[in-house]
Amino acid sequence: MTDSKYFTTTKKGEIFELKAELNSDKKEKKKEAVKKVIASMTVGKDVSALFPDVVNCMQTDNLELKKLVYLYLMNYAKSQPDMAIMAVNTFVKDCEDPNPLIRALAVRTMGCIRVDKITEYLCEPLRKCLKDEDPYVRKTAAVCVAKLHDINAQLVEDQGFLDTLKDLISDSNPMVVANAVAALSEIAESHPSSNLLDLNPQSINKLLTALNECTEWGQIFILDCLANYTPKDDREAQSICERVTPRLSHANSAVVLSAVKVLMKFMEMLSKDLDYYGTLLKKLAPPLVTLLSAEPELQYVALRNINLIVQKRPEILKHEMKVFFVKYNDPIYVKLEKLDIMIRLASQANIAQVLAELKEYATEVDVDFVRKAVRAIGRCAIKVEQSAERCVSTLLDLIQTKVNYVVQEAIVVIKDIFRKYPNKYESVIATLCENLDSLDEPEARAAMIWIVGEYAERIDNADELLESFLEGFHDESTQVQLQLLTAIVKLFLKKPTETQELVQQVLSLATQDSDNPDLRDRGYIYWRLLSTDPVAAKEVVLAEKPLISEETDLIEPTLLDELICYIGTLASVYHKPPSAFVEGGRGVVHKSLPPRTASSESTESPETAPAGAPPGEQLDVIPTQGDLLGDLLNLDLGPPVSGPPLATSSVQMGAVDLLGGGLDSLMGDEPEGIGAPNFVAPPAATVPANLGAPMGSGLSDLFDLTSGVGTLSGSYVAPKAVWLPAMKAKGLEISGTFTRQVGSISMDLQLTNKALQVMTDFAIQFNRNSFGLAPAAPLQVHAPLSPNQTVEISLPLNTVGSVMKMEPLNNLQVAVKNNIDVFYFSTLYPLHILFVEDGKMDRQMFLATWKDIPNENEAQFQIRDCPLNAEAVSSRLQSSNIFTVAKRNVEGQDMLYQSLKLTNGIWVLAELRVQPGNPSFTLSLKCRAPEVSQHVYQAYETILKN
Repeated sequence: MTDSKYFTTTKKGEIFELKAELNSDKKEKKKEAVKKVIASMTVGKDVSALFPDVVNCMQTDNLELKKLVYLYLMNYAKSQPDMAIMAVNTFVKDCEDPNPLIRALAVRTMGCIRVDKITEYLCEPLRKCLKDEDPYVRKTAAVCVAKLHDINAQLVEDQGFLDTLKDLISDSNPMVVANAVAALSEIAESHPSSNLLDLNPQSINKLLTALNECTEWGQIFILDCLANYTPKDDREAQSICERVTPRLSHANSAVVLSAVKVLMKFMEMLSKDLDYYGTLLKKLAPPLVTLLSAEPELQYVALRNINLIVQKRPEILKHEMKVFFVKYNDPIYVKLEKLDIMIRLASQANIAQVLAELKEYATEVDVDFVRKAVRAIGRCAIKVEQSAERCVSTLLDLIQTKVNYVVQEAIVVIKDIFRKYPNKYESVIATLCENLDSLDEPEARAAMIWIVGEYAERIDNADELLESFLEGFHDESTQVQLQLLTAIVKLFLKKPTETQELVQQVLSLATQDSDNPDLRDRGYIYWRLLSTDPVAAKEVVLAEKPLISEETDLIEPTLLDELICYIGTLASVYHKPPSAFVEGGRGVVHKSLPPRTASSESTESPETAPAGAPPGEQLDVIPTQGDLLGDLLNLDLGPPVSGPPLATSSVQMGAVDLLGGGLDSLMGDEPEGIGAPNFVAPPAATVPANLGAPMGSGLSDLFDLTSGVGTLSGSYVAPKAVWLPAMKAKGLEISGTFTRQVGSISMDLQLTNKALQVMTDFAIQFNRNSFGLAPAAPLQVHAPLSPNQTVEISLPLNTVGSVMKMEPLNNLQVAVKNNIDVFYFSTLYPLHILFVEDGKMDRQMFLATWKDIPNENEAQFQIRDCPLNAEAVSSRLQSSNIFTVAKRNVEGQDMLYQSLKLTNGIWVLAELRVQPGNPSFTLSLKCRAPEVSQHVYQAYETILKN
């Protein structure tokens, strides 16, 4: 008979009867009663009144009955904490039971009873089970530690359970190892600062050994743990990859994706010249292809992950185009994802195949899919130049089908093809104009209007076409209205005599009859341009447009690197970092790929410097690093501040909206007489460039530090380098350098506008960094930055910002905002700008400190090709706040003993050996924070060689 009978009873006084049965002497009756209690509990009845009676049944040898009682206990312990203490004694006894199943059951239930009062009673039984002779009990106890840590973290740490867990990583049983890793990973996620999983080559070796023998979920835990490890060099990375590769042939797709994640991460450290690198690329393709033969939901997850992999390393799947061809019975979400990957893999070699396939898709019945297929044909044309002609003729064939949504999508992509290949395919414009009446979607109408305006001189009746759109101007969407305004102004500049009325009509519609601020502003700009300087208007409106890039939808590189570290998790399906969808900070750790090894890519420019590898040993003054985009986007960018300069020390970036302007825009910014277009802007050239930096109070006001007149001879200043190229910032180019003079740190910036529009509303913000560098005042650009204009600004900095350890230590991530967008870049600042003026130690103190700092903190470096004598070296270093404390001559060598102090109070002591006539010096550095030494040595080199 089945257990359904327990759910059917409806007697009155049921609780009373159950109580009597639970206290019966007969074992069978007792078991039946507990089953009835569990059944009532399952259907939602409150049977908590029976708590003491059920707990009494725990004293039994019957495993089935014990399991049922424990089930009841887990459910009601939270609501009856005082009663739950009664069960503690039984737990303690059960943890010493000769049967390992009962010991494990007791420990499992202990972890599930989330009652603070009884956790301390469970420590002793748990300690015994963690050292139990049976691996089944040990593996259960390992997970129990993680559960207990969630209830009372302090207790777990005080009782030393974390150390016991770490010891279990060396256990002889692979399942115990896997569970210990899972528990430690879980605890480490909720406490990112604790260095629990202190992985080293020895422990990694043990994990890899266990990997071959544990269950599939155990393998996933171990692989995820391996992915958080950073090998010390490319040889270790290769050895780990070789041992992880067999997991790629596992039947469980989660194991495969976890293995792919580890390999993708460690490949970053392998030189591309290695034979093994090529072998690994070949091995990665088949498992990814196999994932696509699973059911649709799994296929979708695999495709989302493949999308990331293809963006990072397209060479892995470049020969596997056919598996991404759409099947007739694929669900729409799989079809769209496959289409996306097809375009990413499209190349000259396979374009014919891809185009034939896409043309086929464009005749399907699913509207969304057809639209995406038509758009894909356009993207192929832009990506593979050799195929452009074939793509355009395919699009024309599709336009001939006269299917409304196909025609509209085709026109949108043809507009992009014109932008990519000017003066090549304009012969098709006539065909496009024939379909004007059928366009009803804003994007297609806007694209068509752009084409008519851009090529007005080739279209005889361009004015009539645009006039037909103008009739329902106020019913159009903003996108169409803006495009129409620009197109008619272009037409007027090309054919002024015939279209004067038309341009006046559109300008009055856009300015006087519209309440859309974007449209009104653009209308006034055109009106004033045309009325004050038609030649300038022609240069602005008909300027040559930059070519569009081929891949417009690629994920931003820093974010892509982070997402690669999350392959096989939700983040890789959403294509968002966990911080974007996990509520609260708990459990969200920012990850990034390890830096390239010195052999493969040693010279990295500041822009391409990795956004941060997992931090090594940490100073207590330098917390760990966050993520470029995540942190910068959380910061408020203050608007440009007009008015008196602010004192450098007290300024904080205001929490003002990103659009800038703040209250200023309410204070009479509007030109007088709204309808009057004869507004003349003040010429940009009248503002002196060196007003850019408000200098603080004190000494620095006496010296005009920006103009170079009366400047004190400060520390060495590197020449300006390009930090943000115009290509990456919609026309804004930023060059800069860092200076330190009279105790003040500045960032000297040069902003150049290489775009076609004026730039205003500049603001700047820094991400948290190792030394708390932050702007001490807003970024002030006093006049709009016109096209091709350059302005130089000195931005004062202080070191009172938020601190977080970066990798490398001197990495600075910056966000600059203007009226166009917010742009991000990272640069490396020279450490000598942080050397303070009171960095000279007295001799006794120097001697005592040198002895006090342990010898393992000493680092030695060679400075070559520096033909200076000891005097010149000493005076040159002193100008950059590296002070000579004492000087000795030993066996013909000059020994300089020097000290310097960083802005955060860290002292660095140095011994510099200078041999007359020998251009190579030996530098020994001692510091309590040894990670600083490498950067101090670089500062020495920079100062002495320039």
